Amino acid sequence: MRYSKRLVLLPLAVLLVSFSVVASSAETPRDPYKFFFNESFGDYSEELATAKEEGKKAIMIFFEMDECPFCHRMKTTIMNRPGVQEYFRERFLMFAHDIEGDLEMVDFEGNETTQKDYAVKVHRVRATPVIAFFDLQGKRIVRYIGATASAEEFKWLADFVADGHYKNTSFTRYKRAKKKEKKAS
Repeated sequence: MRYSKRLVLLPLAVLLVSFSVVASSAETPRDPYKFFFNESFGDYSEELATAKEEGKKAIMIFFEMDECPFCHRMKTTIMNRPGVQEYFRERFLMFAHDIEGDLEMVDFEGNETTQKDYAVKVHRVRATPVIAFFDLQGKRIVRYIGATASAEEFKWLADFVADGHYKNTSFTRYKRAKKKEKKAS
């Protein structure tokens, strides 16, 4: 009798292990530079045309710098999640922007500049991260300074922009309402 129980339990154990591997691989972190951010050739005016063609809601620029611990935390705990990556890619084109970079680039209006000048002189980015959303005409519509507290809050920020809530309220009020809804349910 013992031998037959082992034969029955062995396939069950194999099945359970295979399900857990599949489930865990679905949440395996992925490189944000490969799966979250879109590739850019440094011409934001061309990116506007691409965003329009692809039916995106806006363009998101993640202003960062190498030594920023908060940027690092966003990329290693939030932007590396497959669910977050897919959620944002459906709605936006997203670009990482080095605020200390000397690379030449073209802004939304077609002006040539450097990454550093665009960040510091045009958008007054001093501390990072700064998450800025631009409408499909290149006008900045939302600026969020710092790292979000969680992936959920980061998705709320996406909804805040994509659904146009920024036109009627602040993100702080929007987030407060989302927290109340969550508590009530």
